[in-house]
Amino acid sequence: MARTPSNMLPLGTPAPDFSLFDTVSGQTRSLSGLHGEKGTVIMFICNHCPFVVHVNPEISKLGREYQEKGIGFVAISSNDVVNYPQDAPHLMTEVAQQEGYSFPYLYDENQDVAKAYDAACTPDFYLFNASLKLVYRGQLDDSRPQNGLPLNGHDLRNAMDALLEGKPIDQDQKPSIGCNIKWIGNGQ
Repeated sequence: MARTPSNMLPLGTPAPDFSLFDTVSGQTRSLSGLHGEKGTVIMFICNHCPFVVHVNPEISKLGREYQEKGIGFVAISSNDVVNYPQDAPHLMTEVAQQEGYSFPYLYDENQDVAKAYDAACTPDFYLFNASLKLVYRGQLDDSRPQNGLPLNGHDLRNAMDALLEGKPIDQDQKPSIGCNIKWIGNGQ
């Protein structure tokens, strides 16, 4: 299992806009229609990565819990589906249903959105404030497949709670670790 870390986009970076196909609703969705009133989590995931499979229960839980509090959630898959057909949009729809995603699962076919966010791995998490400025980027928590640590969303949860409470978000943020994004033409 490859272990690729996040690139750690600079805090304060504005959220790059996008307009992508939502494999859940079948519609094209944009950031302007998906951002939350109090903040927005954008996560780069995919269907097959064991790191994402491991965190799916927690991201589903966090989505349901924090959407009610005004945090928007958006999942994006940017993987090359020619070389990784298990990440194809019709299978994304199935995964969203199986995992109970309460948020859109968008397909970044040409990978422009992943590049705009400087995403490197799956999962890769970004939290933006109400003004769509980056306030957190990094790991969900310390749990990884087979490391025995509990899956609890601790790091992302603490950042969202601080944002909602108007408190400073800890600037010491650990990068996420996961499978590398499968770039088109890269063959990996």
